[in-house]
Amino acid sequence: MKFRKGTLSASIATALLFAATAQAQTTANPPPTATGSRQAQPAQAVQAPAQAKKQKMQQLATIQVTGFRASLGKSLAMQRITDATTSVVTAEGIGKFPNTNVAEAMVLMPGVTIDRRFGQGDRVSINGTDPNLNLTFLDGHPMPQIDWLTAGSPDRGFDYSILPSGIVGTIQVFKTSEARLPSGSLGGTIIVHTRNPLDLKPNTFSASIGDVYNEQAGKGKPNASVFYSWKSADSTFGVDVAAAHYGEQINRQGREIFSYSKVSAFAKNPSVAAEIANGTIKPTDLMPAEINAANFQQTRKRNSLLVNLQYKPTDRLDFGLSGLYVKESYNNFNQSMYAFTSATGASSITSLTSNGQGFITGGHSCGVDTPSCTASPVDTELDNGVRFSTVTTTDVHLDGSYRGDNWGVKGQVGEGRAHDNGREYDISALYFGGYTWSTAQGAVYDSPQAVRDPANWTMDNLSNIISHTPRRNKVRYGTLDFHVDFDSFIQQLLFGFQYENNKHSLNASAYTAIRPGTYADIGPVSYTDILDNSSFTGFSPGQAQHVQVPASAVESWVLGSPFDFSAPNPGSVIRGTWSIAQRTEAAYAQLDFGSGPIRGDVGVRFVKDRLESTYYNPGTFAPTLPPPPSWLQTSHSTYDNVLPSFNLVYDNGGDVVYRLAAAKVIAWAPYPNFLGSTSLNGVTLLGNAGNPELKPYKSYNYSASVEWYFAPQSVLSFTGFYDHIINYISNVVVPDRQFNGLFTTAPALYNSAYLGKIGNCDAKGFCDFAVAQPTSIGGGAIKGFSIAYQQPFGHTGFGLLANYTYALGTTHVGFALPYNSKNSISLSPYFEKGPFNARLTYNFRSKYLAGGYSASAEPATVSNYTELDFTTGWAFNKHWSVQLSALNLLNEAYDLYEITKLQPVDKYTNGRRYMATLHFKWEPPAAPEVEPVAPPPPPPAPEATPPPPQNVVIDLRGVNFKFDRPKQGETSIGSTLQPPASESLAVLNQAADTLNRYPQVKVQIDGYTDSLGNPRYNLALSQRRARIVDEYLTSHGVDPSRITAVKGLGDADPVDTNKTAAGRQRNRRVEFKVEQDGTDRNQGGV
Repeated sequence: MKFRKGTLSASIATALLFAATAQAQTTANPPPTATGSRQAQPAQAVQAPAQAKKQKMQQLATIQVTGFRASLGKSLAMQRITDATTSVVTAEGIGKFPNTNVAEAMVLMPGVTIDRRFGQGDRVSINGTDPNLNLTFLDGHPMPQIDWLTAGSPDRGFDYSILPSGIVGTIQVFKTSEARLPSGSLGGTIIVHTRNPLDLKPNTFSASIGDVYNEQAGKGKPNASVFYSWKSADSTFGVDVAAAHYGEQINRQGREIFSYSKVSAFAKNPSVAAEIANGTIKPTDLMPAEINAANFQQTRKRNSLLVNLQYKPTDRLDFGLSGLYVKESYNNFNQSMYAFTSATGASSITSLTSNGQGFITGGHSCGVDTPSCTASPVDTELDNGVRFSTVTTTDVHLDGSYRGDNWGVKGQVGEGRAHDNGREYDISALYFGGYTWSTAQGAVYDSPQAVRDPANWTMDNLSNIISHTPRRNKVRYGTLDFHVDFDSFIQQLLFGFQYENNKHSLNASAYTAIRPGTYADIGPVSYTDILDNSSFTGFSPGQAQHVQVPASAVESWVLGSPFDFSAPNPGSVIRGTWSIAQRTEAAYAQLDFGSGPIRGDVGVRFVKDRLESTYYNPGTFAPTLPPPPSWLQTSHSTYDNVLPSFNLVYDNGGDVVYRLAAAKVIAWAPYPNFLGSTSLNGVTLLGNAGNPELKPYKSYNYSASVEWYFAPQSVLSFTGFYDHIINYISNVVVPDRQFNGLFTTAPALYNSAYLGKIGNCDAKGFCDFAVAQPTSIGGGAIKGFSIAYQQPFGHTGFGLLANYTYALGTTHVGFALPYNSKNSISLSPYFEKGPFNARLTYNFRSKYLAGGYSASAEPATVSNYTELDFTTGWAFNKHWSVQLSALNLLNEAYDLYEITKLQPVDKYTNGRRYMATLHFKWEPPAAPEVEPVAPPPPPPAPEATPPPPQNVVIDLRGVNFKFDRPKQGETSIGSTLQPPASESLAVLNQAADTLNRYPQVKVQIDGYTDSLGNPRYNLALSQRRARIVDEYLTSHGVDPSRITAVKGLGDADPVDTNKTAAGRQRNRRVEFKVEQDGTDRNQGGV
């Protein structure tokens, strides 16, 4: 980037050049004001900006930075200016990390952890809270979303995989609440800001092209993005367009165990009874019901388009219109090979092995290849599912704002829609050979060649299934926000109203048909090659390299089955048809205050939530079509909540900032938890029931922090937090006898694996299910602290980001809270100098309860998880650069267990990922530089008279302030300057350099305004402009004694007409009056 420089001249022409490092540093948070200020013109202490925090952040975001180090400084400046405790990452910082979506851009924020179930980060926790309890907003408004998983249900946790990192200007995480922020977050609120065209130079353009290679999949996919921004010459209208394509091949491999049963359930088996009698096993020992070798293959594609229009006819009036379109393809092929270890009948078990600690870890079951096997043979099931999921998301958003002299109003309306017409084709086959099994190695088959023969996998009595799962989500919203400014301790009153209507619906159906045959009849047969990495050392080749048919052959075989599409499976319709809507109406009032070093806000928010859910509830009856009218039910519930909040900041302009915060907050359980129906999994015999009367989570949150800005672009901070939860919701698992859909969809499987064996299943299709129902279990607490450190090490090019978070979350009865990691650590050393940059990113989170994206998840604990990433880049010139990244270098396993690690559940690996990206960026060149011209030499002086001192000219033309900025107490000058602020700061730095070079020069600083507003207000505003320039110069080494006076002159002495926006912009300035041994010279304006 080239800066337009002002003229600096003495009797000899002087030209100052700025290095790239200086360019980066001028955009960061300015160093604290120097000590020893003049008594005649004391500097103002730091006070609260008397403007809505969101606008402050957006204005700070217009500062242009280059380089990762500079972006960190900018993030700190944005973090320091807020009243709430926040973390910020900018577009430049996002681009310097190996991020494939927005979630992965937040991994270095203290207190922020992400879940990587499918390798990519897609759910975000804040200070140890469930992702469902942290809401995310795009440009301040809610976004529609649908989970692509067929079994997935709509929840509150935002799926960040839908947002490419390239559309983001800044990401701001509020860890404490304010009354103006939408309710619904217990841990924190995340606001993703896109870029505004009027904040950028016209014809700004950037593009990238690259490839993402997944080592485990052995394939790469291309990626590309483009961004263009334009605005009119008078900066009244602008448009920017961001388009991106992202693709990645996923190959998740894993071992799965879905449930455990007590050995006593098989005590009638003579072999089992004998082992119980001789004490080698106990009747209370728990035994896995099955061991599954799972291979999930997916091609992910995401195409996105974001268009922002901005119209600003005057300094007071601003309109914005944005449209977002995202189309994502999540088509996948899932293969599961279940060795049913306990669902095998009474006598097929021939031996069991106990670990002596309450668990059966191995055994043998006989099959048709075992001559002595007189009972029904053990069976192995091989499922193949071809799934098609295309999620389309659209959002149209209109906003407008008007600023009066001391007041303003802003409104926004919009609608977002998301839909997925998901469909799935499933086949299943059975093999009846015997095997020896263990939880570590899976099933080792008695006849290795027979199990690899596709002709031995029979589908004669198993149903082929076609499933349709069309899902919809529609969000309508509107807000109206007002603010009134005061020139007093109460600096601003904010009040407003919010409306949101969020509706989800599902209309599922499934069809079954039997087509006799074997896998040899389907199509070309190959063999999988999975579970061959270090996480699954020694796993059985019989399961790891099993029979495989192509996805296309599976689809063709299913479509050729004799379906009756007039007769869907009753259970699929009854349990898969529902809708739920939540309407939120809110009003708030907030006071921003400040005096001297004290600033903050206090406010209250009133929220009314109405929920309406419609569903079928068959009770304990078997589903049937058409359903009786009494099964269709509608539930209504209404909740009123009053939510106060308070933030207090002490910032005297020095190195240390202190913060205190308190708030009452609410959050909501996932949407399906409010349904009165029950969803069941006939294979695992697990279920989830809803509760229409479920109340929201409620918590009183407290926070205290100390931030030490000990050097430029550096901070060491400590934040303590305590969330006192007075209503926490968790699942209570109860036995419930329900109809098993396998009785009609897969009768052969039901008869061989379930009837009279597990789940106490009977001949009418009813089984005992373990059903989890959300219930308020009383209180809980999350308490902990975060320590964050950030520092560049001088001019070496090296720097470090590091943070540690301790978060202990428990209920009052001692249960762990979902997604709560007690310990999380992030470390990122980096190097950036000249054209080269490199950084290593290490993230660790300790074990946490998961098992599903629901605050009341089925209990399963994810083991300690470590992510190690590396990225490096080279800039060929100011336009072209290349970036290489390696993600998940450790190929970390996503390992789940139940109560103890002796009871494993699921274990997955997603593989290492490698990215190579070529970047191009272009900005219009700055205005041509005018070489300084030396003045003509002075006439010879009389011999007896000493030569006069040199006349120094300091020309500050080209640097102007934004409308009505700075507000009272605002000290970060970068946010008050007209964009691009980086050019203005460069000119100010040259002025400071000139004053430091010529110690004989003294200046008077005069501030000016345009003619809008009343004269009294303008006089105070002009004084603030003069003072903020004074403080900036003294903080950059200018001796306070060199500045003789700091004056505000209001709208006097305009340099241009006040009848046009451009003229008024030039009148909002500060001028230097150079004083040199009695000589006064007016030298241009800021």
